[in-house]
Amino acid sequence: MVKIRLKRMGARNHPVYRVVAADCRSPRDGKCIEELGTYHPSRSGQKFELNLERIDHWISCGAQPSDTVMSFIRKARKASAEAVAEEVEPDAATA
Repeated sequence: MVKIRLKRMGARNHPVYRVVAADCRSPRDGKCIEELGTYHPSRSGQKFELNLERIDHWISCGAQPSDTVMSFIRKARKASAEAVAEEVEPDAATA
């Protein structure tokens, strides 16, 4: 089974995580099938970047996201919906 989960990278005490699609039997930092995004816990502001199109593809193929990745997906979808709403509002105000 394929899992969408975090893979730890970076230096000691300065972690950086990659969101990856990996076989559930592979180790946490082991081989992955595809990299889908990044997460920087020490950075302020936007801490993660996700390729939602590829994540949707893997979920449609049966991949199971971890709880942490699922919360990132929800936040990213909410942020993208707000960005679309902000783009629509100025157009509606000028019309």
